[in-house]
Amino acid sequence: MNAKRDDAPDHNNGAPTPPLPSLGILGRLRTYFLTGILVSAPLAITFGLAWWFIEFVDGSVMPLIPAKYNPEIYLPDAYQSYGIPGFGVLVVVIVITLVGWLTTNFAGRALIKVYERILGRIPAVRSVYGAIKQILETVLANQSNAFRQAVLLEYPRRGMWAIGFITGETKGEVQNLTEDRVINVFLPTTPNPTSGFLLFVPKRDVIVLDMTVEEAIKMVMSGGIVTPADRRPKDVQEKPVVSAKTYEDVDILREKENVPVLVSRHEPGTAPQEPEKQDS
Repeated sequence: MNAKRDDAPDHNNGAPTPPLPSLGILGRLRTYFLTGILVSAPLAITFGLAWWFIEFVDGSVMPLIPAKYNPEIYLPDAYQSYGIPGFGVLVVVIVITLVGWLTTNFAGRALIKVYERILGRIPAVRSVYGAIKQILETVLANQSNAFRQAVLLEYPRRGMWAIGFITGETKGEVQNLTEDRVINVFLPTTPNPTSGFLLFVPKRDVIVLDMTVEEAIKMVMSGGIVTPADRRPKDVQEKPVVSAKTYEDVDILREKENVPVLVSRHEPGTAPQEPEKQDS
């Protein structure tokens, strides 16, 4: 017997669908209010965070600028208390760009080797510096594939699914000790995706999603409230690839074959086998 999917359409035996009740004045006002929150809250939060970041950078950078080079002293007295919002951010951007330009020539590379050699002699600092440098090089490098794919995997147990991000192929001792070919998957937490877990998952057990990394991060941060649309073809959407539920005529061969796809228990043209009864 074929199992009926939960999302299968129910035509109600051909009976017409009853019309939805019309909203009253209070219902419409409530709808308008909630719509206003959905529109204004993201704008307000984004503007607030941007303004906080600008004030934080300006407050940290502007005191370091000599007074004669500070353009705020040339403002009229009435605007002295306001300053020039964003000038500190502009200074930081210019300084970072100059540092990048200096490191592209021979003198800059030699200077980097000198201070890296100095930091390498400090036990506590060299570990922190090396880890941060390796992470930034991995994430920011153009040739890196880190956080370029969102995947679906079973976590924390069989039958429960979670969204993760591929950060690269596993190498070194971890891969050499593992019989399967495994990949590094970062599993973020909700609502803060910057924290999470590093999992070494067999490559055959992850399902690559068509949604972008940005869409997956939004889904994780919102706790599933923001769900991206499935852009796959309609015929592909109607064919499940994996299942967390065992139906009467299908079985999931994971423990034996490590194949996370639906496989029929019986051969085509034969009757399904009855499940074996276990002795109590």
